[in-house]
Amino acid sequence: MIGKYLLAGFMCAGLTNAGAQSLTRYVDPYIGSGGHGHVFVGASVPFGAVQAGPANIFKGWDWDSGYNYGDSIMIGFSHLHLNGTGIGDLGDLVIMPYTGDIKTDKGTEANHRTGYSSLYSHRQEQARPGYYSVLLDDYHIKAELTATERTACHQYHFPGGAIARVIVDLKEGTSDRATNTYIEQVDATTFKGYRYSSGWAKDQRVYFAIRTSIPVKQFSVYNEDTLQTGQKGQGKAIKGLMSFDDAPFTLQMKVSISPVSADNALANMQAEVPGWNFHQIIAAADAKWNKELSKIKVETKDEREKRIFYTSLYHTMIDPALFNDVNGDYRGADKQVHEKAPFANYSILSMWDTYRAAHPLYTIIEPERTADMINSMLAIYQQQGKLPIWHLNANETGTMVGISSMQIVAEAYLKGIKGFDINKAYEAVKGTAMGDSLGLMYVKAFKTIPADKFRGSVARALEYGVSDASTALMAKALHHEEDYAYFQKRAKNYKLYYDPETKFFRGIFADGSKRTNFDPMKAPFPDYTEGNAWQYLWLVPGDVPGLIELLGGRDAFTARLDSFFTLQLKAEGHTLADLTGLIGQYAHGNEPGHHIAYLYALAGQPWKTEEKVRYIMKEMYRDQPDGIIGNEDCGQMSAWNVFSSMGFYPVFPASGAYVIGSPAVDKAVIQTPSGKAFTVEAINNSPENIYIQRMELNGKPYTNRLLQHKDLVAGGTLKLWMSKQPNYKL
Repeated sequence: MIGKYLLAGFMCAGLTNAGAQSLTRYVDPYIGSGGHGHVFVGASVPFGAVQAGPANIFKGWDWDSGYNYGDSIMIGFSHLHLNGTGIGDLGDLVIMPYTGDIKTDKGTEANHRTGYSSLYSHRQEQARPGYYSVLLDDYHIKAELTATERTACHQYHFPGGAIARVIVDLKEGTSDRATNTYIEQVDATTFKGYRYSSGWAKDQRVYFAIRTSIPVKQFSVYNEDTLQTGQKGQGKAIKGLMSFDDAPFTLQMKVSISPVSADNALANMQAEVPGWNFHQIIAAADAKWNKELSKIKVETKDEREKRIFYTSLYHTMIDPALFNDVNGDYRGADKQVHEKAPFANYSILSMWDTYRAAHPLYTIIEPERTADMINSMLAIYQQQGKLPIWHLNANETGTMVGISSMQIVAEAYLKGIKGFDINKAYEAVKGTAMGDSLGLMYVKAFKTIPADKFRGSVARALEYGVSDASTALMAKALHHEEDYAYFQKRAKNYKLYYDPETKFFRGIFADGSKRTNFDPMKAPFPDYTEGNAWQYLWLVPGDVPGLIELLGGRDAFTARLDSFFTLQLKAEGHTLADLTGLIGQYAHGNEPGHHIAYLYALAGQPWKTEEKVRYIMKEMYRDQPDGIIGNEDCGQMSAWNVFSSMGFYPVFPASGAYVIGSPAVDKAVIQTPSGKAFTVEAINNSPENIYIQRMELNGKPYTNRLLQHKDLVAGGTLKLWMSKQPNYKL
């Protein structure tokens, strides 16, 4: 069992904070590392640029983070990772300690011993926030990792008996292709270089500096397996090989990265880790994680529930990741170096996923970081002419439909986040919305996006509707009344796609005809993105009353929801790996449906919301390697669980209202931006008592199923009395 090994790791290391204040002890980084979770496993600090962790031989989709719990061959430790995405990239700067004969390639899955790879066992592996260790069985080397924001610290215990070596393999990445690599030895303990690659991010550049705790006896450079002359080399597959002696010894290494230059990487190292106290860095990383995790303190009688909750919270704090140097320098979307930025620049912005719950969570517990994330998006707007879609280390991948950063910026303003230029923010949101690319030219003209010109046309239009509804609220708050009316009208464009005959949103061609062979249960279907007509029927969170009316009123709306949660997905159409966590047509493993269970409460049947969300939390979040039902997607899957466990969820984030569900924890105390705590207390809570009987907000009876953001951040207490029986009158 994972918990046993994790606990053993804590006890052996003796480095966790003592006492009840230590929340890192509840985090199990292995949750989601198996199945389709694709989570990052390794050493990092909250939102850190460096994510140092183990790398396996890439074998496909379930290795998109570079590591899968079901594997047993390690090729080394890489320093950039994606957390839970459905596309692989990064995995840059692979470093592997080994002993014996010179090997410059990782080997193969069939015969790893032809290379420097090693077998390993979970029995000799430990992972916790800010720390990772493993025994490399082939060489009997114990390897340990910890990290600061931009620097990874390695510690290798070589057993002796064979020449100790460390290879820096710049060819390897998770699934990308190295295009230009370079390494040089500066002195006996210092090395610098870079790796350029092309993959999902078409033009990725990472610069690095390495420093060893003892002089390197011999340094050799290879291109593929060809030895180069001298102590430096440039090519498409450069590897640097450090050789030491054959006596037992411990080697420490500091590895710093930069998006700008190797000299900046060295400056990052000097600023963040000037010394060699490895245990001190572990303790500092642990303290940083405890500080962030302590922003929400939960009480529950079920220790398993606490592990799942804090692991979920931990997963929301890996990405977005810092993408600048200690001096503020970063590389922009225009590929230019922007010096001394007055904000912390962030990348790995998976916003089609994270606008739904992760970014709303940040507005509550990470207001300063939220401001810097907004500043990062505004800078991208200036550099590429529109707000980001899915930004990855100075690259616009353009992945997924819609431009979800629009609603993230609008929400931040509407929720009172300070620290960014409001006028520039509105300019960016409106300027992006008024663009002519990606189908927006049709949206502006109040026309349907042609299904024969844009794949996923219905999904694209519905996502733009969320953006437009959010933009309208921002315009209204800024007293731009004409803009408010215009974007409110645009937000109703979803009605253009509604087909009264089938009672679904359907793709419409440029000539006005509808797509034939329409099957609402088939997934995937070309007019929807990672889903079908049933799953996209509900993606109108900005106008739920309008959707209820369109579908025939409350009774018809809730009857359709009942069908949605009971009709089985067609097996022959279920060809998309993202459609996991199925309850009828509902797929919790994919983001477009995350709000749907909460729609019952908005349609007058909150007890069905209570039933559904408690079932999802129980069945689809577990404290096992396959304990996340679908891709983590940079924190969104876990953010859903964080909110739902506390008892509320942001169905339409920009509205500033949360729909009350059914809390899984007995008590949650949230540290808010105002400095005042907000507490949700579930009285008589249990796995059986899932229904709310009555509510009080700050000591007064409360019957509204919406909790307002302004009330939450003002501090106070929401009390919920739970029972086995629904209260149909509340």
